[in-house]
Amino acid sequence: MPNHFHLLVTPGATTTLEKAVQLIKGGSSHEIHAQRGNKIEIWQTGFHDWTIRDGEDYRSKVRYIHMNPVQARLVERPEDWAFGSANGKFLMDRVPEKFKA
Repeated sequence: MPNHFHLLVTPGATTTLEKAVQLIKGGSSHEIHAQRGNKIEIWQTGFHDWTIRDGEDYRSKVRYIHMNPVQARLVERPEDWAFGSANGKFLMDRVPEKFKA
């Protein structure tokens, strides 16, 4: 997406969700600033979080994420979005056991 992204994150036993988001934002900002040679504002303050309740909720969120560039009319099929997990080009973490069908 040109102006946002969606991410399913399962924090580890020693990392909170807030810390994981801080690391993602900080690391990506550092890299973008280094590549572009400027210090433009990259991220908005805060983030929106949802707790995944069960397997169907997990699959629903995955479908929403995959369909987001289709709904925005950026591609015709989720697999066509070069930056998304539906295209099969990225190594993804396993689905948490508690959300498997």
